[in-house]
Amino acid sequence: MLEPGANILVVGGDELVASTIRPRLEEAGHRVRAVADGSAALAAIRRQLPDVVVSEWELPRLDGLELCQAVRVDPELTGVHVIVMVSAARRERAAEALEAGADDYLVMPFAHTELLARVRTGRRTAQLRASEARLRALMANVPGAIYRCALDRDWTMELVSDEIERISGYPPGDFIDNAVRTFASLIHPEDREQVEKAVFEACDANRPFALEYRIQHADGDERWVLERGQLVLGTNGRTWLDGAIVDVSARRMAEEERRRREAEQARVAELRASQARIIEAADAARRQIERDLHDGAQRRFATVALQLRRLESQLEKCAPDARPLVKDARDELQRAIEELGEIARGIHPAQLADCGLVVAVEALIRQMPLPVTLCQAPEQRLPEPIEGAFYQVIAESLTNACKHANATAVSVDIGRADGRAWVEIADDGDGDGPGSGLRGLVDRVATLEGTLVVVSPPDGGTSVRADVPCA
Repeated sequence: MLEPGANILVVGGDELVASTIRPRLEEAGHRVRAVADGSAALAAIRRQLPDVVVSEWELPRLDGLELCQAVRVDPELTGVHVIVMVSAARRERAAEALEAGADDYLVMPFAHTELLARVRTGRRTAQLRASEARLRALMANVPGAIYRCALDRDWTMELVSDEIERISGYPPGDFIDNAVRTFASLIHPEDREQVEKAVFEACDANRPFALEYRIQHADGDERWVLERGQLVLGTNGRTWLDGAIVDVSARRMAEEERRRREAEQARVAELRASQARIIEAADAARRQIERDLHDGAQRRFATVALQLRRLESQLEKCAPDARPLVKDARDELQRAIEELGEIARGIHPAQLADCGLVVAVEALIRQMPLPVTLCQAPEQRLPEPIEGAFYQVIAESLTNACKHANATAVSVDIGRADGRAWVEIADDGDGDGPGSGLRGLVDRVATLEGTLVVVSPPDGGTSVRADVPCA
């Protein structure tokens, strides 16, 4: 018997419905609605979708032919199972009904057992159609191609959803029973062996598989797909693969781009570290040269100068004519000692390492031939790499202001706040722009992840600002 609870719509004359059909169906425990004409039947179907429609062929307003045609052209009504009732005298109408879209027919008069059997079959057909519709909707909305294929080396498709066309560029029909091409022909030649091996190993172990590989799209491009599948045992001992294929090209491209960026960032970081090591080595070399000049050459020259002074005092008694020559030599040696001291201080002043940036800059300012004002300076020392870079920027900027810009006054500002440190040197010169030495310091400041900006307008004045992170 038909399971209770079916939703049945009966269309026909009141006498037929009241005496023959409706009572039998309601006795079987089903919900029955009844209408007298085809137009009312179509409205009732659209209002509440029934499982089965049992309708007379001869109807007022909208006959059986028109009712079947209206139901079949409406996509939302295609799941309804329609049974048409024709009289024995006009049995030929049954074929016409089936051509119009009816699913089954009954020849009147008929036994109530035949009615229940036909309705039971109709409801099961409607349920199957609804299940297939849900499956099609699911397959259409899954972001991938759902498939069932044979466990062979061609991956012969029994079923594959429409999404395969977006993934591969080929319609699903091309792959069904290898009608036009095999799915294996899509797999990149370099990946076919590994795909085959991975799938067969998973099936032998009776476990699901998941793998990524490349396919060749119809447009010639390579695409990356993720396939997940499972061995399924069918009837008659046949085996299938059920699974899904998803295009993951965008994700793979994003991963490749991320790896490329990470590699580039690592390369840049290593380059900066290398530059920092070079600068640190150069600073160490300058400090060593300064110490060697101060402790070695300068002291030797000072010893020679002292000996010349003694010689000069002795010559005053025994060879007064030679004394002026010795004095000239001593004076020249003194000038050499002073120039050597300036060179040593320019290479790397000892005060910078011993006392810090501010003290070293104050000493530098005292040697300048024009007024230089230190407007602001931090109370605490800055990290040694920053102090070294800032000193070089200040020294080069002051040299430019004195030698090239014809400046009459210069200001120096050193600051630290909000995790950053800066130095700014401004002069009132003619704005000739930075020299090559200052331009070379841009890279040094960059190794500290900072910036060096020079503003030198044509109407005069130059501003140099170095700004670096300083936690």
